[in-house]
Amino acid sequence: MERMEVTETFAGIALPGHLHTQESLGFAAAFTFRPTDVLIATYPKSGTTWMQEILTLLFSLGDARPAKTIPNWERAPWLEQIYCRGALRDTETPRLLTTHLPAHVLAPALQRSKAKVIYVARNPKDVAVSFYHFHHLAKFLPDPSSFDAFLTQFLEGTVHYGSWFDHVKGWLGQRHLLDILYVTYEELHQDLRGTAQRLSTFLGCPLAPGTLAALEQHCSFSAMRDNAMANYSLIPAEIMDHSQGRFMRKGVVGDWRSHFSPEQNALFNRRYQEEMGDVELPSRWPMA
Repeated sequence: MERMEVTETFAGIALPGHLHTQESLGFAAAFTFRPTDVLIATYPKSGTTWMQEILTLLFSLGDARPAKTIPNWERAPWLEQIYCRGALRDTETPRLLTTHLPAHVLAPALQRSKAKVIYVARNPKDVAVSFYHFHHLAKFLPDPSSFDAFLTQFLEGTVHYGSWFDHVKGWLGQRHLLDILYVTYEELHQDLRGTAQRLSTFLGCPLAPGTLAALEQHCSFSAMRDNAMANYSLIPAEIMDHSQGRFMRKGVVGDWRSHFSPEQNALFNRRYQEEMGDVELPSRWPMA
């Protein structure tokens, strides 16, 4: 497949060339948002697919047919990826968009618009574990030699998509500048119904009768894992090596505890305190 070994550098971060070009990244940075646009912003492996499915159900008033018949990358295309321009050509209002880009790339355009942003964050220890496993699955990402080596790169911010710390702090820094709602992966686990109601209020999207029940059914981990429109099983083996595992691996909170050694945990906690100790977060994750 083309550009599988290529790395693009944009705005100081490395991105897989199979999905991104300088042209596609420039398109994202200069994008003109509509007032009705809704942008899902996340660092990888933080609950992106889950939020795409939830918003699909909210916008369809509980009708699961779009989520079961249209791939999520067409329903909520990644703004920075090479196929986005074509995917948006026939999109009706409101447009649901997705990005992994840092805030400083998109904030200027967003601040000139009335588009809404939903930022999803997750305990960074679980992010690191999930991202490590994803590197084995995704052939467009470097193959990590070991979890220990990958964790070092993650803490240094030298992995593809850059620093988790910078990404979260960057989007948190937009709280007074954008129409933005912060949601955590853990909230989705603990109270999917309540979080959906918060999203409905934020988006001005009234909940139709039966929407919450349909959402709880379709957006359960088991349902999404079995949905070919959300689980990336449609992606060819040349791009994702499905023999290495499933895109939706576990979907649990706290899986890091089965991967981190005491030394790795102590190292991570020191770095986390250095980077996030004084940051006002919507939620504090258990680090012990």
